[in-house]
Amino acid sequence: MTSFSFDPTRFDAAIVDLDGTMVDTLGDFAEALNRMLRDLALPPVAPAAIELMVGKGSEHLIHSALVHVMAPSEGAGAEAKARALFDRAWERYQHHYLAINGQHSAVYAGVAEGLKALRARGLRLACLTNKPGSFATPLLAAKGLDGFFEFVFGGDAFERKKPDPLPLLKTCEALGTSPARTLMIGDSSNDARAARAAGCPVVLVSYGYNHGEPVRGVDADGFVDSLAELA
Repeated sequence: MTSFSFDPTRFDAAIVDLDGTMVDTLGDFAEALNRMLRDLALPPVAPAAIELMVGKGSEHLIHSALVHVMAPSEGAGAEAKARALFDRAWERYQHHYLAINGQHSAVYAGVAEGLKALRARGLRLACLTNKPGSFATPLLAAKGLDGFFEFVFGGDAFERKKPDPLPLLKTCEALGTSPARTLMIGDSSNDARAARAAGCPVVLVSYGYNHGEPVRGVDADGFVDSLAELA
């Protein structure tokens, strides 16, 4: 399907992803990761490489960045070296990300308009992201988006992250809505796979981060070029 015909009568609520869906945070990721790598006396990683690593949570992002920069010198030993460095890297990443959160990112065009339209049509909204909650909540506030959501659940809110369906099912439970009447709005195969497994309809934005793969090749109910299309 190449477009999405939005019928608000089909839904009671919407669950919205954050990174790559509402906010372009690649600049934040690059700044925090490269400050972390500098603290560890490691070389920087380019934003183009970081974009391919985004979407599976901060733990995956940090480990992937460590392996990426150490592979040229460590070869097959990069994985083990990355695991050994992870705790220190995670501490430094948290420190730097909290310091710069939102300073190198921007809300995508049409996001506020789309969220306003969903709310105006009576849909309850929740933000569900693999980003840690301690990063997600202040980012939404900094970008003026926090007021749209009844709930904000980060990647550390539940036992498992997307693409596991558990976070979507738990979010539906919090909203008091059935998965079949709760629309998932995201930017990647992680969001689509989680939605399919949970029984939620899913629409993906055509921009964002999909691990370097064409998003229109993902199994979804439709695609939009802007959340404003939901208006």
